[in-house]
Amino acid sequence: MESNQSKIHRILELYWGYKQFRSLQEEIILHILEGKDALALLPTGGGKSICFQVPALVLEGVCIVVSPLIALMKDQIENLKKRDIAAEAIYSGLSEAETDLYLNQAVFGRLKFLYVSPERCKNEKFIAHLKQMKVCLLAVDEAHCISQWGYDFRPAYLEISSLRDYLPGVPLLALTATATKEVVEDIQKKLHIQPFKLFQKSFQRDNLTYYVIEEEDKFGRLLRIIRKVKGSGIVYVRNRRKTVDVADFLCRNGISAASYHAGLSTSLRNQRQENWKEDRVQVIVATNAFGMGIDKSNVRFVVHVDLPDTLEAYFQEAGRGGRDGKRAFAILLYHPSDKKEVEERFSKTYPELVFIKNVYEALGNYYQIPVGMGEGSVFKIDIKEFCNTYKLPIIETFSALGFLQKEGLLTLSENLRDTSKVRMLIAYEDAYKFAIEHPDYEFMIQDLLRSYGGRMFSDYVSIYEKDLAQHGHSTEEKIVASLCQLHSWFIIDYQPLQQGISLTYVSSRVDFRKNALSPQTYMDRKKNAQRKLDAVLDYVSASKTCRSLYLLHYFGEQNETKCKHCDVCLGDMQKRVHASEYESMLCVLRPLLQEKALDIRQVIELFPQFAEEKICLFWQHLLEEDNLEKVGTNSFRWKNQ
Repeated sequence: MESNQSKIHRILELYWGYKQFRSLQEEIILHILEGKDALALLPTGGGKSICFQVPALVLEGVCIVVSPLIALMKDQIENLKKRDIAAEAIYSGLSEAETDLYLNQAVFGRLKFLYVSPERCKNEKFIAHLKQMKVCLLAVDEAHCISQWGYDFRPAYLEISSLRDYLPGVPLLALTATATKEVVEDIQKKLHIQPFKLFQKSFQRDNLTYYVIEEEDKFGRLLRIIRKVKGSGIVYVRNRRKTVDVADFLCRNGISAASYHAGLSTSLRNQRQENWKEDRVQVIVATNAFGMGIDKSNVRFVVHVDLPDTLEAYFQEAGRGGRDGKRAFAILLYHPSDKKEVEERFSKTYPELVFIKNVYEALGNYYQIPVGMGEGSVFKIDIKEFCNTYKLPIIETFSALGFLQKEGLLTLSENLRDTSKVRMLIAYEDAYKFAIEHPDYEFMIQDLLRSYGGRMFSDYVSIYEKDLAQHGHSTEEKIVASLCQLHSWFIIDYQPLQQGISLTYVSSRVDFRKNALSPQTYMDRKKNAQRKLDAVLDYVSASKTCRSLYLLHYFGEQNETKCKHCDVCLGDMQKRVHASEYESMLCVLRPLLQEKALDIRQVIELFPQFAEEKICLFWQHLLEEDNLEKVGTNSFRWKNQ
């Protein structure tokens, strides 16, 4: 009989093409195959998904995966389907017919993985189907979301533990990339992981060099970093507008770059992501909407132009660099004025409690939802139109919606559907007969069958109206009209492409006159967020603590060995200008300055082999020695003495 160890190695090579597991993966998988619970704390790039996907393929039954992000679900499902592994996801934005189909497929054993959002855990229909499923494993991804002390608390995660009542004997594997000691204890308690087993990989990344650079001209410094480091990189910025500004700036200066944010169409985002992954674009400039589930090994630098909200988010984003084990740089550009900016943003992130209540009431009136009704209702929302209607400030309104989401009253999600989908509702013979009897739709039916095959009789298939229009020498408008007509006749179930922001009422509308939001909960969350923001500000201002050690200590890892290559560790060595270096720079610079005036930026460009701090110290020494005279605003030339 084949041992579990032999099975998992065979599955790993068969489906993923790997001969060896990464650190801790094998231990976690074998532990789960013994029917035991565990929490796996594996930093970004540690291969968390393998830890539940491999044992699920060994065990009989479906693996239920709870995940908070639709984009992450879709990415993992796409990767599983590429390996011919049956997987689907249920989330807000799917039609009732699609939801029913996937639930039934799980009940009848046609799926190996069923991904669900945490809000689904208390849905009556889901629970009714869950009771009929043969479940082999319950995986909880991004498990830090269960803790109010975590950086991305989702109250719906608290419902996951109730699923265990319907799954006696089924092991649970919780996974997260970032969690403090406090959050780890919270996960254990709230998911009932007994006896508690923690698999923790060190947060230390020996090949990742952390830098915090104080810089006023961030765009200029960014350009010099990219030219010096070279290779593929990610640049994180605060907002959508800035992704475009930075990408345009880099392109104008000869760097291949593209912007990425949630406001782009799905097809354009996918195209830009693919161009970057295939190295057709060197730099992707993104908001934090980018990165989840992206496994690109050769990222040489990750630069944050704006301060992150938490060190958890920063560690996860910075950790996307150097997954191939080679040297990579995590650089945070900082200026003292950033502190005032983040503090102003923080005040808007936590508007007054009465404002949050007013936004909730306005939503109920906007969608005409009576008190006690609306649970499960999904609406497409235009935030700008909503705010204009009720004369609400946009930023504060977004923040209020975020707080309401954390209270478990509603959820917001972007880009409901990647493509249009179609499922044939009648048998093949009936479809053939219908086509003959309705000549106006004959080509449409035949083209659907020819293009998408027999699978569309048992499952939803992605369709592209543009392709159908080209095949039929028609227009997209006419194709959509025909599909809608076939849908109305119950020949097909047509689910057109949806994009934008959707709002889902997780629970029925609450009457805040009787069920007020808790001021204590509000203050606790605000204090926790302030504490995390203070940690970020402390990190960028710390000039005596090794950057790597600072992050390790923040996550509760006891380690006193300095990395020896962050900006703090290298600070003294970099700033010390040795006599040979001084003479080397002076020999080049003095003749040039005798001919023309230069500013410090031009001088830095002359010496790519030296650290900027060292060049600035050399320049400062020339000024102090009165060797230079000012010409214009910022330029200097050699003083004739």
